[in-house]
Amino acid sequence: MSLIQTYDRVLARCDELRELLSVPNLGAEQFTKLSKEYGEIAPVADAVLALRKSEHERADAESMLNDPEMRTEAQAELNRLHDTIPLLEKQVQRMLLPKDIADERNAILEVRAGTGGDEAALFAALLFEMYRKYAALHGWKFEVMDLSENDLGGVKEGTASIQGRGVFARLKFESGVHRVQRVPQTEASGRVHTSAATVAVLPEMEEVDVHIDEKDLRIDVYRSSGAGGQHVNKTESAVRITHLPSGIVVAMQDERSQIKNRAKAMVVLRARLYEKNRSERDSVYAANRKEQVGSGDRSERIRTYNFPQGRVSDHRINLTLYKIDEVVNATALDEIIDPLIQQDEAEKLAALAET
Repeated sequence: MSLIQTYDRVLARCDELRELLSVPNLGAEQFTKLSKEYGEIAPVADAVLALRKSEHERADAESMLNDPEMRTEAQAELNRLHDTIPLLEKQVQRMLLPKDIADERNAILEVRAGTGGDEAALFAALLFEMYRKYAALHGWKFEVMDLSENDLGGVKEGTASIQGRGVFARLKFESGVHRVQRVPQTEASGRVHTSAATVAVLPEMEEVDVHIDEKDLRIDVYRSSGAGGQHVNKTESAVRITHLPSGIVVAMQDERSQIKNRAKAMVVLRARLYEKNRSERDSVYAANRKEQVGSGDRSERIRTYNFPQGRVSDHRINLTLYKIDEVVNATALDEIIDPLIQQDEAEKLAALAET
């Protein structure tokens, strides 16, 4: 189906819904269902009408170019429409893109050290802090849920909840393996080492979104431990929840309260289960969590941070920025995220045009 046919279908369905909603004695359930659909499609129909109005105006202006008395005015109108019509086309096409229902959700961020020992953990800490700063720049709330550090201040595993408008939509393309090339703090000879950390960004779900049966859970409690394995308290406050059907395991020890750790673990478990189910339903627009996170091996990467050369390269869109300090401080991270979102939109638009 061409885009023109898609526009015709939108207008026809909008008119049909208008007629259906005007039917007397329409049942409450049916009225609610139709009203919701109409509320979603009416803005798209308005945008299509605005586009077609501009296209008609362009045709009229072109027809007046042969009239000496109207030529100047017609050319001015064509100049205006030359800028207006592409913007309207892009607006309509974006409105027609398949909606990811998770885009407006808060997100669960997980960062883990991969290949590279202590240096990988230090890099994971850098990434964790980068996302904390990015959240602050966007006015989002960044809450650390669990943090396992080594003796050097590196992060072996870190989990955070990021809350705000459209968090998942902007951060979902951060999932994958991030690679760093730099001279480690522990390297005396000054040689550049390569190490990696994995990032997973999952949409945060409510209990009503993901039902979890208590009988499917195995819950273990144990003593929390800090860097180097020392105990940070003497009570069994840490919680490990295993979802038996899926094999997903979530451990949480950041809080001193077992109840709080269990609640946080359940939030992460719901997010992982939702992502697992979502990926199984839609293999085109969502990879499953194992593919997102990868193994942490050097060869699996979405982005490389090369400190000696001062560059950051995102391998999915062949983008390189020579402003590594600004990226890791989060002030230039949008210069990578925006093109990733635009590429995703472009791919969906191409698929839409082919359907």
